[in-house]
Amino acid sequence: MDGWKRRAIWYSAFVALALVVTAVGYQFGMRTFEGRPQTFLDSLQFAVEMFTTTGFGGDAPWESSEMHLFIIVTDLLGMAVLVGALPVVVGPLLEEALSTSAPSQLETPLSNHVVICSYTARTDELIDELDSHDVPYVIIESDRERADELYEDGHRVIRADPESTEGLEAARLRSARALFADVSDQVDASIVLAAKELTETVPVVSVVSEPDLARYHELAGADHVISPRELLGKSLAQKVTTALRARIDEAVEIGDDLQLAEVSIRHGSVLAGRTLADSEIRERSGVNVLGAWVRGEFVTPLAPDATLAPGTVLLVSGHADQLDQLVEMAQSAVRQFEAGETVVVGYGEVGRTVTAELDDVGISRTVVDQMDIEGVDVVGDATEPETLVAAGVEDAQTVVLALPDDTTTEFATLVVRDLAPDAEIIARIENNENISKTYRAGADYVLSLGTVTGRMSASRLLEDRVVLSLDQQVEVIRTEVPGIVGQTLSEANIRAETGCTVIAIERDDEVLTDIGPETVIDSGDELVIVGTDEGIHEFERRFT
Repeated sequence: MDGWKRRAIWYSAFVALALVVTAVGYQFGMRTFEGRPQTFLDSLQFAVEMFTTTGFGGDAPWESSEMHLFIIVTDLLGMAVLVGALPVVVGPLLEEALSTSAPSQLETPLSNHVVICSYTARTDELIDELDSHDVPYVIIESDRERADELYEDGHRVIRADPESTEGLEAARLRSARALFADVSDQVDASIVLAAKELTETVPVVSVVSEPDLARYHELAGADHVISPRELLGKSLAQKVTTALRARIDEAVEIGDDLQLAEVSIRHGSVLAGRTLADSEIRERSGVNVLGAWVRGEFVTPLAPDATLAPGTVLLVSGHADQLDQLVEMAQSAVRQFEAGETVVVGYGEVGRTVTAELDDVGISRTVVDQMDIEGVDVVGDATEPETLVAAGVEDAQTVVLALPDDTTTEFATLVVRDLAPDAEIIARIENNENISKTYRAGADYVLSLGTVTGRMSASRLLEDRVVLSLDQQVEVIRTEVPGIVGQTLSEANIRAETGCTVIAIERDDEVLTDIGPETVIDSGDELVIVGTDEGIHEFERRFT
């Protein structure tokens, strides 16, 4: 029962008791002190008139001091009861009447949707992914206030218990395409058990904070168990290993020869600070620059006069040897990576994953954490310069901030950037809204847990799409486009219309990479398209 309703019931019971007591007291006083006996009904009428301030002077004046004192006390009591009704009953009633409340079950029929169990800060990215692919969803939220807020914001939400079969039934789980649970490790397991009681055919995606607990979610019946913190650590480590190598080991294969990759521009490299035109990337390496991630924002196409600031991540396509040549250009002029030049700050789940990845490829590192545990080299506060100096940050090539608190990460970024102006700062954060602040503090690359969770979950929930993912950030799709058969790429104007780029054409089991504005699209051609989620969605809306 809602809190205000419970209070209203107690308040009503108190008022009823007060009316009866006042009526009995008035009846006794009029008979004993005034010599004017009253019936109980007349006395109850007096009490009601007194409490409602509608008038009770029919028996006035009173001659005894006892009755005058009784009337004074009951006047004050009536005023207190009247005033108390405003916050306890009247206010909540008006608020409920004027506010929009989330329903307890779906208001319209829904099928092939995703059931999202409870709303968290990490859910936003998943919802964006589903929206970009026109996949309907419904959120089950047990918290009334949060459910109402989501409903008023335009989300499809019901107020129910996601751990109960009744709540899942209200969300029409039997007709859903999948269920997503990301509350806590124990609650998610309970949701999985409830879901499997209703149906065995709907896939269930469950999120775990601790990878060791994945087994129990699988035992509960989860079809896919994901550990975003582990993937987050691997993604951050990949940025380090790519930046510290002269070759690209992680790339998306488009054909036998063409590859798609991301290349970070290091502090001190021959490209840092130059414009795209002056860098002569195309002439010197042969790669095509499709776009760039600049302070967390994907820019495509990249203007010729755009400055390649340190930390810029280029999205490029080319042959393996061409990509390796670009990596050489993007490296620092002095490439002597010795012990301690990679500093990992934070040794939780993400930090341990980063460290393990670095160890696997033989990259030396120094680990900083507040806890004096095995695997930690320097113990201390990451926001104190003395701790970071002791870890060798001033001479570090790369600093990975794997801290669980965003405010601490932002401050540590400021301190590291002050101590090591040329170091590459790679940071993890919890919430997407803090990405821009972390970049402003001086980070070169920022990846949020919300982004990783959302994209990782979407990759499980949208299995019917032919999608290749590059570092959880851009999408590559292969698709036929009958509507532009016979047109040249210039006439189709795909980039201007959608922001996406055609990087290859698959024709008769052959991948054509040497394409240009005058390339004609033939019947049966499959275009290889690269772009952001929004760009791919716009491309599909306009062309397919």
